Amino acid sequence: MKPLQVGESVPHFSVVDDRGNMQSLSDYTGQKVVVFFYPKANTPGCTAEACDLRDHYKELQDAGYALLGVSADSVKKQRNFSEKFDFPFPLLADENKEVINAFGVWGPKKFMGKEYDGIHRKTFIIDEEGTVSRVIDKVKTKEHASQILE
Repeated sequence: MKPLQVGESVPHFSVVDDRGNMQSLSDYTGQKVVVFFYPKANTPGCTAEACDLRDHYKELQDAGYALLGVSADSVKKQRNFSEKFDFPFPLLADENKEVINAFGVWGPKKFMGKEYDGIHRKTFIIDEEGTVSRVIDKVKTKEHASQILE
């Protein structure tokens, strides 16, 4: 399945977050949403990326963005990750890959010479109507907020 492209509508989703609350795209109608996908909670790259977003959260909010982090980790793993680093935004525990598949970010990856299926680190910026306005394919984990704000 290919990733969502600019101009495409985001399919509806409802997934539980790190606090046990249901998060639906429809909850964010009328605001811009940054949906960032990361492979695994508490790994170095994912931690750097989420901490950069945390450190620039006020600037992102001031620019009108709501943030949703997504991985296939369990609610418990997402909660531990969020509490450990004090993230001010929800992390979706997409264990059934509902959101991951809707955005088309699951697929073959290579790491240290091994091929396997996993989540591609990608970020989608969604406009007030639920349409993809931008896709960041090459996420710089330590400078991700500035990529979004540029």
